[in-house]
Amino acid sequence: MRAMVVHDFGGRAEPAEVPTPAPGPGGIQIRIEAAGVNPFDRKIVDGILKDRLPYDFPMIPGIDGAGTVSAVGPGTEAFAVGDRVAGKFLVPPIGHGTFAEYIVVPERQVTTIPDAVTALQAAALPTAGLTAQDLTDAAGLTPGQVVLINGAAGGVGSFLVQLANAAGAQVIATARADDTDRMIRLGAAEVVDYTRAPVGDSVHFVQPDGIDVLFDLVSPGPRLADLLEVVRAGGAVFSTVGAADEAELRARGLRGGNLDSTAGADRLRHLLRLVADGDVVVPIEAARPLTDAPAVLGAGGARGKTVLVV
Repeated sequence: MRAMVVHDFGGRAEPAEVPTPAPGPGGIQIRIEAAGVNPFDRKIVDGILKDRLPYDFPMIPGIDGAGTVSAVGPGTEAFAVGDRVAGKFLVPPIGHGTFAEYIVVPERQVTTIPDAVTALQAAALPTAGLTAQDLTDAAGLTPGQVVLINGAAGGVGSFLVQLANAAGAQVIATARADDTDRMIRLGAAEVVDYTRAPVGDSVHFVQPDGIDVLFDLVSPGPRLADLLEVVRAGGAVFSTVGAADEAELRARGLRGGNLDSTAGADRLRHLLRLVADGDVVVPIEAARPLTDAPAVLGAGGARGKTVLVV
């Protein structure tokens, strides 16, 4: 089968012909139609999980994917050949990902795609959408709360703006000026241009009494520490990049901390239903051929999601 492979940690993805995987007991083989691209894909290639999980080389990157069940292993009951499915497939050993024509995964990590949702939409949803859902759940958002989403223009942020707005929160989003209209369409009440002034100063200007929840998707530790000044006592702070000093948060009377998304197929099924019903928009910035993987792996400045068409 065709695939994009990396031969060592930190390497560049390149096209290759590799053996087509066959499903074992409890597994399903999926003919991949589209693979979502995430910043974490580059981190995996660079070895961020090498001390936690085994890797196989040549490594096929890619966590998110959507396609059609093409074969099922013994004992598989939930899916049949021809079913349209999607999932978040971080399955050890790392290296058998979605940047390929076929993938084999345990059936527990897969969910069906509603008829109204395209493969591109489904492939763009898992990692970013589930992270946004986990953040929303962890914060326990209630109507009327003021929420700052720092890094709102990317995949996670674009979903999080929508989910926070749906929960009844007043959303302040950080984005470039030319992305203001899109942020407002997704549900932001205010948009702060992070290129014009420090985010904390801008937030204080539009919300002088402070905010209830800070979702920070981009800041390193020192910048996140500066933003704590705009969070009201008793509020919450969440970082998706491991930048929160949780002891400092507690000392300030704040809850939250560093969040690693753990949601799986059940929550993805819920998100796909929201997309099918028109309650969540999947913000696809670009759909590119599989061979463009080297150019998009680790690329910054995304406004929404990039999807590789297999």
